[in-house]
Amino acid sequence: MYLRAYGIIETSAPLHVGASAGEETGNLNLIFRDQFTQTGIIPGSSIRGRFRADMRQSEGESFVSKWYGHHVSEGADTTTEALVKFEYASLVWLPVFCPGQPIVWITCPWLLKRYKQIAQISEPLPKPYTAPKTLPGRQVGGDRKVLFFNLGFMEIEHEADLSAWIPIESALKPDSLVVVADNDIAMLHDMALYRQSRVKLDDKVKKVTTGAFFNVEALPEGSILVFPIALKEKGWKPFGDSPSQELYFGGLESIGFGRCLTTLAGEYQ
Repeated sequence: MYLRAYGIIETSAPLHVGASAGEETGNLNLIFRDQFTQTGIIPGSSIRGRFRADMRQSEGESFVSKWYGHHVSEGADTTTEALVKFEYASLVWLPVFCPGQPIVWITCPWLLKRYKQIAQISEPLPKPYTAPKTLPGRQVGGDRKVLFFNLGFMEIEHEADLSAWIPIESALKPDSLVVVADNDIAMLHDMALYRQSRVKLDDKVKKVTTGAFFNVEALPEGSILVFPIALKEKGWKPFGDSPSQELYFGGLESIGFGRCLTTLAGEYQ
C-alpha cells in the first residue's frame, strides 16, 4: 500500500519540456503532449530528475539513494527500488488571451477528471461551457454571455461556482475560470502556447549560421499542472518544512524558461 500525495506546478515563466535543437519537427521544437487531449505535459522522469538533482545538492548522495534508489555503478549490477514515485504532470488550468476582454483560465472535463482523482475532490465534474456567473464576458441577447477568442466566439451555456477546482496555494480568481469541451481544448491550447523564434549567429559575422533558425513553443506563464506522487513511507521532505519551493523544469533555463512554483500536498512528510 502506497501513501498518496500530489504536487501542483504553477509556471512563473514559459515552460518548455520536449524536443531540443536538432530534434525539432521541421524548424519547430514541440513540447510533449498528452495523447488524448493534445495538451502539454511534463513526463514523470523529468519531475523525478529535478527533485533528485536538488536533493543531491542539498542533502547529499545517501539521501538521494534512499528515496530515489541506487543507480547502476561500475562493478555492481543491481539497483534498489525508489521509495518515492512520480507520474506525469497534466494541465489543470491554462491562461488564454481574449481580445478586448480579461484573460481567462480554461480547462476541460477530461483534465478535471484526472485532477479530481489525484486531489480527491468530492465535487461533481462541471459540464462543458460552464463559467461562474461573475465571468466578465460579453453580454448578448438578454441573458446570454459569450467569450471572444482569436478563432471565434464561445457561448457560456451553464453557470456554476468553480472555486472548488482552484488548486492549493494558487492565486487564481474564481471569476476568470471557464470549462470548455474536450473537443475544443486542443485548438484553444495551441492558440494559447508561448512561441519564440531563435537563431544562432555566426561567431565572426553578424548573420545567421546556415540551418540555425528554429522556433520553440512552451506552456505560458500562469499555467497550472498537477502530478501524483506515491510513497512507501513518510518522511520525504524535499523542501524542508515548507510545502512550496521554486524549481526549474525543462530546457532553455539560460534564456528565461522553466521557472515554476511547486507545492506539495497529501501524505508525504
